[in-house]
Amino acid sequence: MLQADLNVILPEIILACYAMLALVGAVYTGKDKLAPMLVWVTAAIFTVGALWIASRDVAPTAFYGMYNADGFARFAQVAILLSGAAVLVISQDYMSRRNLLTFEYPVLVVLAVIGMMIMVSAGDLIILYMGLELQSLALYVVAASRRDSVKSTEAGLKYFVLGSLSSGLVLYGASLVYGFSGTTLFTGIIAAAGEGQAPLGLLFGLVFMISGMAFKVSAVPFHMWTPDVYEGAPTPVTAFFATAPKIAAMGLFARVVHAAFGGITADWQQIIALISVLSMFLGSIAAIGQTNIKRLMAYSSIAHMGYALMGLAAGTAFGVQAMLIYMVIYVIMNIGAFAFIMTMERDGRPITDITALKAYSSTSPARALAVLILMFSLAGVPPLVGFFGKLYVLRAAYDGGLAWLAVMGVIASVIGAYYYLRIVYYMYFGDNAEPLEAPRAPILAGALMLSAAAMLLGIVNLFGIEGVAQAAALTLVQ
Repeated sequence: MLQADLNVILPEIILACYAMLALVGAVYTGKDKLAPMLVWVTAAIFTVGALWIASRDVAPTAFYGMYNADGFARFAQVAILLSGAAVLVISQDYMSRRNLLTFEYPVLVVLAVIGMMIMVSAGDLIILYMGLELQSLALYVVAASRRDSVKSTEAGLKYFVLGSLSSGLVLYGASLVYGFSGTTLFTGIIAAAGEGQAPLGLLFGLVFMISGMAFKVSAVPFHMWTPDVYEGAPTPVTAFFATAPKIAAMGLFARVVHAAFGGITADWQQIIALISVLSMFLGSIAAIGQTNIKRLMAYSSIAHMGYALMGLAAGTAFGVQAMLIYMVIYVIMNIGAFAFIMTMERDGRPITDITALKAYSSTSPARALAVLILMFSLAGVPPLVGFFGKLYVLRAAYDGGLAWLAVMGVIASVIGAYYYLRIVYYMYFGDNAEPLEAPRAPILAGALMLSAAAMLLGIVNLFGIEGVAQAAALTLVQ
């Protein structure tokens, strides 16, 4: 029995052993000299691990239901590993040239990814918290990795303080849920909650847990850390924050509300719908006044998490499918967008002011076109893939009886299109400005082009993720 259970969590065991060996090996050898190699090795291990998880056939649960390895968990884990690998690859050159690439960086990313994999597979409140904290502790350190920068230190401190608060909310909610259900297993909690007759204390616990998880996805009103952390952290770290942890947090959100509280959908549906509306509108409106592109992407992420939560608020299997599709598309768009932000340099210094993009199309027409495609896709302009992502979550909300939420989503999307189009306006119609330098790393330009190409080529069949996401959603929502 134990051997079968250990086989289910073998990917996490291998990653944990690799992280410890890499840490010890780097300390006793060349330390930071090994960092570039570690980045590439880690990215390769993530990619191989994703392919292995996607193809392996194991029991759907382990450790008496405390750990899930169903289709939903595997889908989320593959997305987490591939996005982690992509961010590591595009970050290596940027971090090296600024003396930020220490050997701890890839190791911390591995530990964070292990935590994320545990989060989306949790079938028990204790396992949930263990995965959440493993991810969070690694990310706190990574956020403050630029030790000579006041902004980076401030970002790490804010993330740590507010992250501790959110962990406390989750833990307090979990203790209430345990107290009123008598178990930490999700299967026991859903039985104790019943069908629409949950004890009041259990509902209070659910509200606290939703509040803590809303922080992790940077949803309003728990979004306050996002702009400062996105701006203060090194750009590759910001890119990592905007991708894999978002998938993990949304996966955990879906796992908790459906696997543990699926019988009382009406009790949490309106809460998530409200958070979704607030996130969409605050993210869309607050981004309008931003001139720093990293802060703009922070508010953009708040709005996009609102759209993803719209699918979750539907409370149906199709809603979960729509959320998964949306998150995959969102991550691909963000990898391309942040690869471009890493190329924004002048005299070797990173530039984050969007006015620096004025007349960019005259000096770099191909890259300007790729950015235009990404911005249009982020705005949800048809027929790009980003439009289909929004269409899925809007349809899920409408089919779930939340037509008002779908209408709100359309209005917020129209408002949000302004700040994406402003970037395009600067590139094509702005006055001549001092040109930005050409990208020094071909891999960054390549990532930008590939991401933009995906937004065009994916309109054929969304690369087949529709069917995979549907199968994954059906394993979570019966």
